Amino acid sequence: MAELAVDKHFKYILSVEKNKDSFESVVMDHLRMNGAYWGLTALDLLGKLDSVNVDEVISWILKCQHESGGFSGNIGHDPHILYTLSAVQVLALFNKLDVLDIDKVATYITGLQNEDGSFSGDMWGEVDTRFSYIAICCLSILCCLDKINVEKAVSYILSCKNLDGGFGCTPGGESHAGQIFCCVGALALTGSLHYVDKDLLGWWLCERQVKSGGLNGRPEKLPDVCYSWWVLSSLIMIDRVHWIDKEKLVKFILDCQDVENGGISDRPDDAVDVYHTYFGVAGLSLLNYPGLKAIDPAYALPVDVVNRIFFSG
Repeated sequence: MAELAVDKHFKYILSVEKNKDSFESVVMDHLRMNGAYWGLTALDLLGKLDSVNVDEVISWILKCQHESGGFSGNIGHDPHILYTLSAVQVLALFNKLDVLDIDKVATYITGLQNEDGSFSGDMWGEVDTRFSYIAICCLSILCCLDKINVEKAVSYILSCKNLDGGFGCTPGGESHAGQIFCCVGALALTGSLHYVDKDLLGWWLCERQVKSGGLNGRPEKLPDVCYSWWVLSSLIMIDRVHWIDKEKLVKFILDCQDVENGGISDRPDDAVDVYHTYFGVAGLSLLNYPGLKAIDPAYALPVDVVNRIFFSG
């Protein structure tokens, strides 16, 4: 079996950040905050975060914060709950949450909760269970979960549960592995996993593994490295990860590497990007791949970072 090309991936992630004129950089300009989270968390899992200029990153993050308390994907863009979580996660990686006005950020997120318990992504009002997870995860990291109506938030998520055991983006929406991660993660962080039918959902999730060893997001779809995170973390949270063939999944992820130039792609021999590089490394971390730091399946942050937030001082 191939090995993880740690140094190549390290160099690739740094090159994405440095080359502002590349195609990847240009098309990601509006969601650079997400890109920073993917790249920097991957570096931390690889044990390479100390190569980053912390002050530079934090200065840029703070320039993306708006008067409302929310963060945008880059300087000069509109704030959104998606980028707000990424900003908070990156600050947590660097142990710099103290640069935030935590009440201001918490007020921004709290203001996005709707009467039915759901969350909008921004002032324009799109509702999605992704935003429920993001709100709960972000407020939990900031130790402000009591600022929202948790009971209603949980109730809304449960209204998106389907007969196959999975969850959709809104009530009646098709079950999808990405949404399942968001809903299971939110339920885990609120101590509500007892509402999940773990055997039924576990069966749906383990059915996502295809012959190549990779995982897909829905029935009849192609496998994709990113589901090594969405499916695997969900299986771990409901204690059913032993239902898939871990060794075949490790091989699939490693086969998606560009061993010459670094980076990981969605499928073998496709073009690499920072998104799949992060989720490939994160998936391998969940699979206890040697030499990688452990990652928390609910917070999507290294375990030592999560422990530092909740157990230090």
